[in-house]
Order: sequence, then C-alpha cells, then structure tokens
Amino acid sequence: MNLEALLTEQPNPASAHIDTLRTADVLAIINQEDQKVAGAVAAEIPQIAEAVDRIVDRMRAGGRLFYIGAGSSGRLGVLDAAECPPTFHVEPDLVQGIIAGGEAALAHATEASEDHPEEGRRDLIARGFIAKDALAGIAASGRTPYVLGAVEEANRLGALTVGISCTPDSPLSRAVRIAITPLAGPEVIAGSTRMKAGSATKLVLNMISTAVMIRLGYVYGNLMVNVQPRNAKLRDRAARIIAASAAVTYERAGELLAEAGDVRVAILMARLALDRGAAEARLAAAGGRLSEALKN
Repeated sequence: MNLEALLTEQPNPASAHIDTLRTADVLAIINQEDQKVAGAVAAEIPQIAEAVDRIVDRMRAGGRLFYIGAGSSGRLGVLDAAECPPTFHVEPDLVQGIIAGGEAALAHATEASEDHPEEGRRDLIARGFIAKDALAGIAASGRTPYVLGAVEEANRLGALTVGISCTPDSPLSRAVRIAITPLAGPEVIAGSTRMKAGSATKLVLNMISTAVMIRLGYVYGNLMVNVQPRNAKLRDRAARIIAASAAVTYERAGELLAEAGDVRVAILMARLALDRGAAEARLAAAGGRLSEALKN
C-alpha cells in the first residue's frame, strides 16, 4: 500500500481551510475531530478485551508485556510502560517499552531508524524477549518496518503478538495474532498522526495496561491500593485510600501508613486487626492481591 493511500494520510475535508480561520474556530475543528476518537476505540473493545485476557494469561505464567514502536507511537508505548511501576507497584521489567533509536529518540526525533526491520528484531532480542512474553507493536500507519521486524521475530518465537494501528487491513494487522485498529479517520493536519491516531493509541494503551492490572488483582474496588507513597502528593493519596478502604479517619490512616510502609498492609492491619508482620505475611500468601488477602 502506498503511503498516500493510507487513511491517516488522507486530507480531511473538515479542516480544508483551517489556516484561514480565527483561533477559536481552529480549536473547534480540532475538538470536533477529537470527539471521533473515543467511538473509534469503543468499536475495538472486543479485540482489546481478547488482548488483555491473553496478556494476563501470559503474565500469570511468568511472561511480560513489551510495547514497540517508532516516533510518536514508540514514545506512547514507553510512557505507558514507565507508568506501571509507580501506579501498580509491579517490577520495572513486567511492562517494557522499546522505541526505535533508543532513549535518545524519546526527546529527539530519529525517524530514519524506523525503516529497518532488522533493528526492531535486534532491539527485541536485546531485551531478552522469549516465547512466553507478549508483544504489542504500535504503528499508526500499520506499516513501520521496525515494528514489523519485531513482530516477525515474536511470531517466530511463538509469543503472543498484538498490533495497534489506525489504518484498515494494514501489514501490521495481518501479521499479528490480535489486531486492534481504531479508525478515527483523517487527521486535522494530514499525516500528523500524533493527533487523532496518537490519542486513539494512548486510550488503547491505557485500557490494556489498566485492565491487565485489574485482572491481576493490583486494584481494590476502584482504588489504586498499590500506589507507592514516595512524595507528599502520593502520601496524601495513600492516606485517603486507606481511610476509604478501612473506614478510619484520615489522621489514623496516616499513622497506619507510617507504621506499615505500604497501603495494602495498612488496610489489612486496620480491617483485620493485625500487626505489620502478620499483615505482610497474609498479603504475600495472597500474591499481593488485597481482595484475596481480605478473605477469611
């Protein structure tokens, strides 16, 4: 497929004369187009759900989740992966992001590196990727050689492969086991996939990582009980979570947090009248899942 034929490269009639409009009208068009993104993602929920369930199965068997992409797509994957440890208190290698060009590409565009499938394959292997892992390839166009090379290697190993793109019937969607393809239509600025395609990708990645962690038991109710209270804001959030979960005052929650050093342990101490050691042992026996540890 020629680049000019891609959905993400098509000119958008709604913004044909955007350069002649006043600022408020420019923003209104962008906002109107952005409203199409959520609907496009909603249409892909069955595929996203399948990906989540199969990733969870892999993780329960000791596997990990890798994102790989180039440019804006790669940056979004790295961002989502980086947010998992502080949000859910998982090991840094459980969810990993790989970007074409390496860490330097996070701040400075290195587009040339996306043209080489062997580099995607090499970068994946260098991370120790194995058959029990899962790979989510991210490419708005669905044709990025760097990503396709990594997906080919993951398929060769027998790993789970997921493709996230914004173009129908793309090489990426045909190469992976699960294709997630939110079609939000042409960009406000033709080809600027950091816009609607980027927003759609961010929503999909948020859904995957969050739902995976929920299924693994790292959320209690709708509370982020695995939050790591490493600064004043997070300590305040942790105390409020303890207060809500254990039905204690905010002040008592702060005391419990100081004693326990962990939100889940503090909740167990309050709810089950345990000391720190007993609460830690009970949590460990439940695999870190608070809902399981609270059961009789």
